[in-house]
Amino acid sequence: MSGLIHAQLSGIRVSSTRVAVFGVAVADPIKLDVYFDYQCPFVYRMAGLLDTVRRSGREVEVGWRYFSLTQVNSKDDGWTVWGAPASESVRGRLAFAAAEAARRQGRFADLHQPLLEARHRDRLDVDDPKVIQQVATVAGLDMGRFHRDLADSSIFDALARDHTQAVQQEGVFGTPTLVFANGGSAYVRLAEGTDGDGALKVFDQLVSVAAAEPRILEIKRPRRPSPA
Repeated sequence: MSGLIHAQLSGIRVSSTRVAVFGVAVADPIKLDVYFDYQCPFVYRMAGLLDTVRRSGREVEVGWRYFSLTQVNSKDDGWTVWGAPASESVRGRLAFAAAEAARRQGRFADLHQPLLEARHRDRLDVDDPKVIQQVATVAGLDMGRFHRDLADSSIFDALARDHTQAVQQEGVFGTPTLVFANGGSAYVRLAEGTDGDGALKVFDQLVSVAAAEPRILEIKRPRRPSPA
């Protein structure tokens, strides 16, 4: 393993149950789904990496799929983020609803990155309706339709579908988890944001492990104890 990927990845867990050899040239389009939660800082870093790779001219098609960390961490059997009453305060749920409302307008991409930036760059509370209102307004969404869709009880159907599929079919346990078109998948935590050529190198090495190397099941870096 090269020094570069050691410097950039703090942990990667790879699922290879259905992996065939990736077998494509670097220039060929790469398709992947990314399971995400807006509360996760590692999702923010991965979004930045993928954006840099695409802006470099690489053909990368990313499908952003909802995955609730609140649901994963719940100890209440039978309770779900998407089924909880509207009156209940549920961490992360409002941002998912906002993203899906934007998707209904065909504007998911216009709201997705701004929501991540609001949470992780600007340190705003995306569980606050005022913050969601501000971000959606700046993004130029149809606010009348946006509020109607937020009030629609079916707005969480996509979250329920994505999260359930992630757990039952892909074995997802955390975010961000990348699932490639050939069945290769990996839960990845980037140590820091990466730009330019560094991002391309990290992405290429990530793909080579997650999508093309079925013999590697898990890579985990031990954390050295802090000096006394």
